[in-house]
Amino acid sequence: MRLPRWSGTLAVKAAVFITVMCCALAALLGVLVHVQVTNQTVGQARELALSRLADATEAYAAGDTLLPGEGVDPPGLPTGLRKLAADGERGTMVADRDGRPTMWAAGPADGGRVLAVVVDYSQQARTIAALDRAILWSSALAIGATLLVGAVAVTRVTRRLHATARVARRISGGDLDARVGDPRTKDPTRPQDEVAAVAAALDSMAASLQGKLLSEQRFTADVAHELRTPLTGLHAAAELLPPGRPTELVRDRVAALRTLTEDLLEISRLDSGRERLELDAEPLGALAERVVRASGTDTEVVVVRDVTVETDRRRLERVLGNLVANAHRHGRAPVVLSVDGRVVRVRDHGDGYPAYLVEHGPQRFRTDGGSKGHGLGLTIARGQAEVLGARLDFTNAPDGGALAELTVP
Repeated sequence: MRLPRWSGTLAVKAAVFITVMCCALAALLGVLVHVQVTNQTVGQARELALSRLADATEAYAAGDTLLPGEGVDPPGLPTGLRKLAADGERGTMVADRDGRPTMWAAGPADGGRVLAVVVDYSQQARTIAALDRAILWSSALAIGATLLVGAVAVTRVTRRLHATARVARRISGGDLDARVGDPRTKDPTRPQDEVAAVAAALDSMAASLQGKLLSEQRFTADVAHELRTPLTGLHAAAELLPPGRPTELVRDRVAALRTLTEDLLEISRLDSGRERLELDAEPLGALAERVVRASGTDTEVVVVRDVTVETDRRRLERVLGNLVANAHRHGRAPVVLSVDGRVVRVRDHGDGYPAYLVEHGPQRFRTDGGSKGHGLGLTIARGQAEVLGARLDFTNAPDGGALAELTVP
């Protein structure tokens, strides 16, 4: 049987640990107190019974009348104690007599008989029972108070841990401005515990990561802007070259470089987080067919269930166009673009996406197996999908081929 998820939390584990330790400590102390008090009480009653037995033995030897509670071979004398006294030994034993706790003391008398005395043990038994109840109540109160104090202390720690975890999730989601801001880290005079150390390390990591990403974004934007001006001149110069195969190669490379520059500029705009949507109602089926026609590729369009969504048409076309282009560039035919409600899938029949891409998503300037490209097309598709509020997943089909699934909000 699987335990519920909350049973594995730090608060529950701490509560169980505190409870077990308190119960063990209370049981140990209770047993020690019970044994000590019982031994003392029984010892006092035994001494009293043996003293009365000594007096009764002297009176019996002198022929005097025995006092109440004293007698020879009295009824109710425990068998074990009777045997001990018959063997010539003196002893004591606690046993019930007429439903009441009684301390018996017995010793040998003449003729193989047994002389015994009875001492009422009811008060001592009540004292021990009251002590046991007091131990139980005090243990329960101590455990309850300890649990309450422990719960408050652990809750304060777990609350700070949960806050740290929430900030970590926000950072992993792209919110690099998120910070824990633990008060203990801001005041060096306050004691710094482990939670404060983790919070400070997370804040420091987020600040460092944000600085590096901002530097990378600025570098990407600066490079793209600096390349734009000479590329414009290079493109104009290429147009002036005489027709021929060398001219076509030059123009093709200039066009590729211009595409790369525009992609870098688009990525820098996406990284800045300042993109704004221009919403309009669009049927997904018609939009998919328009994307395929614009791509000039042999892509099959399958509309299972068409819906109209309110989205930014230009950005959605950019996402689907990049997915279709990537499928033809890195996959194999047939390439199918299907629309099923708000879910749009682009599937090829090639070798599938690399393992790193399926696990971590597209990464700019990274490709596997020497395939051409810079890894920017899928990066832009993922970025534009995030601007749209859509979800873009990359998987491999069970029977082979790459499968991109876009869920439009």
